[in-house]
Amino acid sequence: MAKTSENNAGTDAGYELNQDSISSGKGRATPTRKEQEDARKRPLVSNDRAEARRHSRALEQAQREKARIGLAKGDEKYLPMRDRGPQKRYVRDYVDARTSVGEFLIPLMFGVIILTFFPQPEVQTIGILILWLFFAIAVIDSVILGYLVKRKLTAKYGEDRVEKVRFYAAMRALQLRVMRLPKPQVKRGAYPE
Repeated sequence: MAKTSENNAGTDAGYELNQDSISSGKGRATPTRKEQEDARKRPLVSNDRAEARRHSRALEQAQREKARIGLAKGDEKYLPMRDRGPQKRYVRDYVDARTSVGEFLIPLMFGVIILTFFPQPEVQTIGILILWLFFAIAVIDSVILGYLVKRKLTAKYGEDRVEKVRFYAAMRALQLRVMRLPKPQVKRGAYPE
């Protein structure tokens, strides 16, 4: 008999919970499956095409901005294939830590352009000769940089795992530091190990 009274107590408590839930209720009937599916349906093409276009452009702009910031920070996910990998990161850090002659090539070119406005042919000739001399020094510096980078990568990764990075290093060294992408991640003089 004890079992019966316990079962009745449990049933009564369950009944009381159900009565409470019914009395508080949600205030509306449960929607049918068809009603729920109809509520979730969205047209493939929006009725307001101008609004859909604005929304699409805003999403694309947000994605482009995220990719631009990721590229500037050097996030591997957003880098182009030519900039990916640990060896390319090492080369970027090595070049960014170093002061290269080629960094000053673009400002010097602007100076030569200004010198060409002078009417004296001697001034123009001197400016162009200085530009060619500086260009030759920048090429020599780039060749030396390629040799140094190759040697450092061989020491770090081994002879068989070194990629061809001389041209990559030279092109980065010829750019102004502020115009390099991905942006420099190290300070000058902070060479990678």
